[in-house]
Amino acid sequence: MRLVAGFTLVDHGIVGLLSELALGQAMHGQVIVYVLAIAAGIPLIAGLGTPIAGALAAGDELWCAFSRPGDPLTHILLVTLGAALALLGPGAWSVDARLFGWKRINIPNRKS
Repeated sequence: MRLVAGFTLVDHGIVGLLSELALGQAMHGQVIVYVLAIAAGIPLIAGLGTPIAGALAAGDELWCAFSRPGDPLTHILLVTLGAALALLGPGAWSVDARLFGWKRINIPNRKS
């Protein structure tokens, strides 16, 4: 899930930046949105700071869903993925798991 969201955010950011630069009308607001998408996607791919990067991705894509004309379904999907990653955490195969350990909660059985 981290990889899909991360690569989609990086792709969205790079394509958006290149299209803004090709048109020659690079508006600062749009450039910031694309840079934030890239800045959230790269740590998600690596699994570094996943809760922070997921929240950043969710906020960035929520802004895109409501501020741009057109079909918001891709942005809504990325909002959902970003929020889920922020709540779930990085997973076992990530830099965060190597640095801080993978958290596991054991719920004991009820005694009757």
